Amino acid sequence: MKAVAYFNPLPITDEASLQDVDLPTPTVGARDLLVRVAAVSVNPVDTKVRASARPEAGQAKVLGWDAVGTVEAVGAAVSFFKPGDRVYYAGSITRPGTNAELHAVDERIVGLAPTRLSDTEAAALPLTAITAWELLFDRLQVPQRAPDAAHGSGQTLLVIGGAGGVGSILLQLARQRTDLKIIATASRPETRQWCLDLGAHLVIDHSQPLAAQLLALGIPAVDMVASLTQTDQHFAAAVEVLRPQGRLALIDDPKHLDVTLLKRKCISLHWEFMFARAMFETPDMGRQRELLNAVAALVDAGVLKTTVQADLGTINAANLRRAHALIESGRTQGKLVLKGF
Repeated sequence: MKAVAYFNPLPITDEASLQDVDLPTPTVGARDLLVRVAAVSVNPVDTKVRASARPEAGQAKVLGWDAVGTVEAVGAAVSFFKPGDRVYYAGSITRPGTNAELHAVDERIVGLAPTRLSDTEAAALPLTAITAWELLFDRLQVPQRAPDAAHGSGQTLLVIGGAGGVGSILLQLARQRTDLKIIATASRPETRQWCLDLGAHLVIDHSQPLAAQLLALGIPAVDMVASLTQTDQHFAAAVEVLRPQGRLALIDDPKHLDVTLLKRKCISLHWEFMFARAMFETPDMGRQRELLNAVAALVDAGVLKTTVQADLGTINAANLRRAHALIESGRTQGKLVLKGF
């Protein structure tokens, strides 16, 4: 089968950083689906793994943690899917990735793809939707809004990096499914408007002091912060604007984090890592299947929308190198998607 892989961690400017290869068809385990991949999207985790994880000598490492495709075969213990089902998922970081014609994935972390979306539109959703959902409802434990509750009538959430992949879903979920008042951060006119369009009530600039901007809006403190990018740069400012006994959630990998800053205000810290359930095969691993099905239902009902920024063409090494370079620039909004081989 065709695939895109690498053999050594290299800068994305090097043509050998991602290569077109031919690999054997994956072996299907008892709870696995064999999926013919139709489209994939690219996430920051792809670039981080490519730049740091060295494959075994002579072995090709396939990246990719978002896919939509059709089930071709199922393992002996599969109970939720059958051949022909159109599915979407983010896979497991401990297994080969989705940048391949055929991919094996555990059924417990797979959902039925939204019917109203194209393959490229659906491929943009899984990883960011799982991350945003788990951060909001599992980590921060925000209650879902009662049907008759007013939008923005509850506690206040500050989303640092609102225009990125996770932020683009988090803003929608928070606006459509909670009563939070949502303030996003964005530093450019186009990303500011993107955040407003997706559900932010207010937008401030994360390149400027946060506390002064919030105070100017009549917000002396926020109840929760979701820090989605450059947490090491924004950590002290996030602590400053959080109220006592507030909650701080993050998804990135800050090199230094002085958690003692949280003590004086008794702030709780929540780290969201959507691969944890699959990595440790937790008893609630199947929650991700349920979550993806719930997201698909919201999409098909017109409540949530895809966050595709650009379709970069077919799935090959050259186009994936371009996608990695765009993500490493730190200036993308929404998701980058590729379709077909």
